[in-house]
This record gives sequence, C-alpha cells and structure tokens, in this order.
Amino acid sequence: MNLKIGDSSFTVDLGTGTDLSIGYGGNKSARCYYAPTPDFEPVKGDGWIGSVNEGFSVNYYQATIIPHGQGTHTECVGHITKEMEKVGNVLQEHHFMAQLISVFPILKEDGDRVIQKEQLEKIDIVNDANALIIRTMPNFSYKTNIDYTGSNPCYISADALAYLADLDIDHLLVDLPSVDRESDGGKLAAHRAFWNGDRKERATITELIYVPEKCQDGLYFLNLQISTLDLDAVPSRPIIYPLNKT
Repeated sequence: MNLKIGDSSFTVDLGTGTDLSIGYGGNKSARCYYAPTPDFEPVKGDGWIGSVNEGFSVNYYQATIIPHGQGTHTECVGHITKEMEKVGNVLQEHHFMAQLISVFPILKEDGDRVIQKEQLEKIDIVNDANALIIRTMPNFSYKTNIDYTGSNPCYISADALAYLADLDIDHLLVDLPSVDRESDGGKLAAHRAFWNGDRKERATITELIYVPEKCQDGLYFLNLQISTLDLDAVPSRPIIYPLNKT
C-alpha cells in the first residue's frame, strides 16, 4: 500500500503486521488492580450445558472479563467522567501514523519508576505522528502474563502526558497497567493531563500492550482495532506495520 502523510510518501507491506495485544486468555493474561483471571464457562440451561464435551451440539460459553484489569484495552475520557463516554463514540478512525519509542524509566528516591517529561523532550517525535507507542525498558517477556497488583509498577508523570498532549499525540499506547501511579489517592493526574480541553473528544489511551524485541524504534502504520462493547474501556488489538519512506 502507498501512503502520503504530510509531505512524505511511504509504502506499507500489509503482510508484515505485528500484534501488540495481550489476550484475555485465562491465567495467561496480564492483570492489575486486583482483577481475577478472565473466566469462561459454558452456559447452563434446563437440563443442558453449552459444551460439546458435555453432550451439547455446540460450544456456547459466557465470558466474564474486566477490560481495565485484564489484557490489552483502549480507554477514553469516560474512564474519569460521570457520563462514562463510550470508546466507540470517541475512536471513529482506526488507522494512524505511529511512532515507537523505547524508554528506560527513572528510578526515584521513593522507589517509584517514572517516565519523565525531560526524557520525552530528548526524543525526536515526528510531527505527523498522531499516535505514540511507548515500550518501557528492559522489555521483559513476562509482561504478557504478570499480575501487577500491589507491585507499584512504572508509570508516566502528569507533565509528560501534558507534553504529549501539546504535541497533538491523540493516541497513546503503553506496556503499563496504567499511565498513573497504582495508588495515587484517586487523582489520576496523568490521565487528566492527556484528556484536557477538546482533546477528550478524540484522544485514547491503550494500556497493557507488549512490543516484541523484533520491532525497532521508528515509524509504523497502526491499525487500532477495538471491540464494540458500550464501555469506557474495551478489549483492543493494535497491529503495527513498518512504514518505509519512498
């Protein structure tokens, strides 16, 4: 596929996509905020169980999931508002130019690991990129099945998120359970800094992704797929394709 973004032209090979999502696969899912593992059980009726193994004609299962606490999810401003805006109302487009960056969090005296504004300021973030993918380093493979609950995981400072908002980054994707500190007294300062002003009508945050080592920092064509649940956060599947400048 040939693309023109801003003043630049690119080609994209749609056979080279990399899925950044962590699935909702029972005890193999990454989890946080005291969420249990996703639960999948056959529906039970009057004298029947919706499972082929139980003699039923088809597998007929119900799923119990918590998007904010299990697997990759995309959220909108409805996460922090009384109206609980739906992601599907905010994310009307699904294809973007994205930039992947790798960042080593700064270890603070209190033990917190934080991505700071000054770190992002040193990175050349491309003007035409309206999505940013942050891979925290080191990039442990167990990010795909870890339970972050009670571990005070890495987060991003509020002024760093305000900086990205000023750069018109509308879609932020991170391999963290949250852009905010696990326990911050309910302030959610980073979320609020990113969803300021009219940005709340279009901006999204995608959390609990995993970026494989094979993906080098640089520009990508992003296909941000979401489920159609009417919630402020829904399971999502971001797929990235290398952008080749022509």
